[in-house]
Amino acid sequence: MALGSEDAVCHSSNSTYTPVSGSLGADPEALPGLDCPGPGLPRPEDRFNGAYVIFFCLGIGSLLPWNFFVTAKEYWAFKLRNCSSPATGNSPEDTDIMNYFESYLAVASTVPALLCLVVNFLLVNRIPVRVRVLASLTVTLAIFVVMTVLVKVDTSSWRHGFFAITIVCMVIVSGSSTIFSSSVYGLTGAFPMRNAQALISGGAMGGTISAVASLVDLAASRDVTDSTLAFFLTAAAFLGLCLGLCLLLPRLEYSRYYMRPICPARVVSGEEAAPQDTCSTPLVAPGSGGSHLPPLRPILKKTGGLGFCVLYLFLITSLIFPAVCTNIESLHKDSGSPWTTTFFVPLTTFLLYNFADLCGRQITAWVQVPGPKSKVLPGLVLLRSCLVPLFVFCNYQPRVRLATVVFRSDVYPVLFTCLLGLSNGYLSTLALVYGPKIVPRELAEATGVVMSFYMSIGLVLGSACSALLVHLI
Repeated sequence: MALGSEDAVCHSSNSTYTPVSGSLGADPEALPGLDCPGPGLPRPEDRFNGAYVIFFCLGIGSLLPWNFFVTAKEYWAFKLRNCSSPATGNSPEDTDIMNYFESYLAVASTVPALLCLVVNFLLVNRIPVRVRVLASLTVTLAIFVVMTVLVKVDTSSWRHGFFAITIVCMVIVSGSSTIFSSSVYGLTGAFPMRNAQALISGGAMGGTISAVASLVDLAASRDVTDSTLAFFLTAAAFLGLCLGLCLLLPRLEYSRYYMRPICPARVVSGEEAAPQDTCSTPLVAPGSGGSHLPPLRPILKKTGGLGFCVLYLFLITSLIFPAVCTNIESLHKDSGSPWTTTFFVPLTTFLLYNFADLCGRQITAWVQVPGPKSKVLPGLVLLRSCLVPLFVFCNYQPRVRLATVVFRSDVYPVLFTCLLGLSNGYLSTLALVYGPKIVPRELAEATGVVMSFYMSIGLVLGSACSALLVHLI
């Protein structure tokens, strides 16, 4: 975690921006989307980096439930066969559930996520962000409590019922986690960029934690239900911690300063910046002046370039990871060593990618180049397309149409995975933290939801294209 000086980090974060007026240039915190403090309102420091740590933990909590759901593959296979006799349960219906369970789980996670992003955008001006965050986090915690209880329940006599419950729980967890993460991300739009960076880095840490947990499970598991119980209890405990941190955040002086009420936007389109924040009263009550819906057109106009970067970044990443990565085998697999058989994919794919992604996101705490309007950023994003053939010509198995393996060493997939994770982490974090900063502050939260929607569209398109890609290899 970056725990440097607040002023130093914020000045670095905002150095890529060109002030829209002379008054903005006097304050390193002043961005087109972040109002200058009033003359008698000094900017407080983030004491002990409390807000940074809170947002980092909330980032972990936003993706940890989904990661633990996906990581528990052996548990789902055990429960959906027969939890008292795993060798049975080979009926056609059981086979269908087992063979396509991951596909069902993917649909149950992506479709509700997209729908809930739309719902969250519609609720931005209707329900306070604090209510949405606490409600969605509570729902996610309740679902994990239910799933934790079911771990030790014998479901062998009602496997199809357990399957239905699991899919419903995944739908609810995906929807509530999406509302939680997009709401908190939108909230960081009113804070300095380092807080948005902390939130996004926390998401990568959640993936790293789940990858480490999976490796520990492979190395030391004796009972699949015991290891899964530890997984779910850990997730539930961390969600409870996040709930407490959400209640603590508004009590910090630093947070109260950036969460203070602001004036409604008078200018929401073009290059002109919003007026400076001089209000001391809350926003206009619903129905008394403005629309319930945030203005979508100016947000799309201002964030179109960054939105394309986010969409294409996650399209390329999800095209490769995990569909292609997980099928790259060690060239020395026939040796029978644990490294080339059991641990090759978990280490070179899941752990290495998540750790590289985390490092890439964390680098943005100190370096923020290129800027939001630079043509270099979309150029680097498009350049990542070269990663697709690099992975395809590693030792991907089975190969039907492309028989040639160009990169005949286990070192290559390791290097390519590092490059995939680092570039995804660094470039996606830049684009995501820039988004809410190039709009007026009162549109920052809605912009955060829109940027999340770009990301989800990229993930869905990439996942769909990956199914086609694997059939072409």
